[in-house]
Amino acid sequence: MPVIDGKSIEVLFSEEEIANRNRIIANEIAGKKPVNLLVLPILKGSFIFAADLIRELHRAGVSSSVEFITISSYGAGQESGEIKLLHDFDSDITGRDVLLIDDILESGKTLKFVRDLLKTRGAGRIFIAALLDKAMRRKADIEADFVGFSCPDQFVVGYGMDAGHAFRQLPYVGVLQK
Repeated sequence: MPVIDGKSIEVLFSEEEIANRNRIIANEIAGKKPVNLLVLPILKGSFIFAADLIRELHRAGVSSSVEFITISSYGAGQESGEIKLLHDFDSDITGRDVLLIDDILESGKTLKFVRDLLKTRGAGRIFIAALLDKAMRRKADIEADFVGFSCPDQFVVGYGMDAGHAFRQLPYVGVLQK
């Protein structure tokens, strides 16, 4: 069990497992034959997943442009609260296919908020890729089109996801041990 900054971390999904799933997801997306694709990662947690997936999309022959959107959905704790658009994207998406990338699909409120925003702006097809899916936490009517892993109902860190802005750099997903 790795120890990072004095904290033991149980690895749930290894670097190799994640890389393999990214290749599979990219090939699944390529199979949808996206048109004029805009890849739209939701920051901050998805940045590593997005970077790796975008490179795999390139290897799978999918051309895209990339922008970013920043949403805040957490209050003081780890539970989802009010959703706020902190940073918007600039592109005209009328008729374009859009791939939303998020680190984790839990309540679904954030992804539903962004998907609905894209619909009002005239997006063509909207695809959702989530590295992790915590279906047992779902509160909104939304599912990801592409999922890396089903995630247990535990607070996870690594591969872009943090605890107090720490542990984002880890190349795997894990659970902090007490």
